[in-house]
Amino acid sequence: MLKVMPAPESFTWTLVVPVKTLVAAKTRLSAAAGPHRAALAVAIACDTVEAALSCVLVARVVVVTGDPVAAEALGGVGAHVVGDPEAGLNAALRRGAREAVRLAPADAVGALQADLPALRPAELALVLTAAAEFDQMFLPDAVEVGTTFYGVRPGVPFTPGFGGESRDRHLRRGAKELCLDGIDSVRRDVDTPDDLRVALALGVGPRTLAVVERIRGGEPDK
Repeated sequence: MLKVMPAPESFTWTLVVPVKTLVAAKTRLSAAAGPHRAALAVAIACDTVEAALSCVLVARVVVVTGDPVAAEALGGVGAHVVGDPEAGLNAALRRGAREAVRLAPADAVGALQADLPALRPAELALVLTAAAEFDQMFLPDAVEVGTTFYGVRPGVPFTPGFGGESRDRHLRRGAKELCLDGIDSVRRDVDTPDDLRVALALGVGPRTLAVVERIRGGEPDK
């Protein structure tokens, strides 16, 4: 198994992960997940956070959510949870970044999407190692329209531009686009049934897999 050790000049990172209320989460998966949609959203977020916390360069994960069920589950896997200001995705990320700086002023701060169920810690370490070379940087999603990671070095203003065609937005704002091989799991966010099938082929975390198996088996939601 590939393990990336931090170089002496590497930063430690605090990652901010935004999690929607379960009523609004993963609506495009409704047809495939049915009554399991909320459980699937929580499972995906928990697998994402647990994998991020297993990365050698990540000191902590700050989750921003207004959903008490998601908050309890994510706190249970080790996230530091704060409330969502309910002013949109980027406002939630900025709220999390302020908490990240309060907790660890010397850390670099990154925003990571909550829907990366195949996330591998070693691949995330490759991204964070490359990210440390730039003041502001981002990683596009697999279809090169959106963004799965945005980060800044310590002391650099945190100005995320997630939502819609965020790849172009981050480029226009001067963030460096990270172009790396071998990091498929960090770029494969899950919004649709097709996305989920690709993530399953990569190998998802145990919670996501358990919910998918319940869906396939026609079991009632727990």
